[in-house]
Amino acid sequence: MNQKNVPRARGKGGRPPKDNPATHRLTVNLTDTQHAEFLTLYEQSGVASLSGFIAARIFEAEFRVIQTDASAIDFVMKLSAFYGQIRSVGVNYNQVVKQLHTTFGEKKALSMLYKLEQQTIEIAQIGRGVLTLCEEFKGKFLPEQP
Repeated sequence: MNQKNVPRARGKGGRPPKDNPATHRLTVNLTDTQHAEFLTLYEQSGVASLSGFIAARIFEAEFRVIQTDASAIDFVMKLSAFYGQIRSVGVNYNQVVKQLHTTFGEKKALSMLYKLEQQTIEIAQIGRGVLTLCEEFKGKFLPEQP
């Protein structure tokens, strides 16, 4: 009964404060052509934040330009999609073979499996062609590693 109502000790909560926060802001006015050129430089730099890019340019930090070939990106995306399609064909192939054995008689299933085998041979030839194209692409566009 003689206890005082002492408030419960609580943690500070929230994100810990930065040691050296960036609090000063600067503004620059650019023309349309200067702004377009600035954005081009920013995109080529590969820096994650615009403020980091500006600070690096002002204080003459190392400036890296990373160029990506749009055709290479497109090729890789199409190749990934093609790989996904091949995987789905493999899943469907297993389902078809299982269904053939359960639904049809042995003779009918064997004749259909023969046709399926011929189509599989064609897909394998296309796959070899894709691998050849990939090797050509590597030789042409990717630099050789020492």
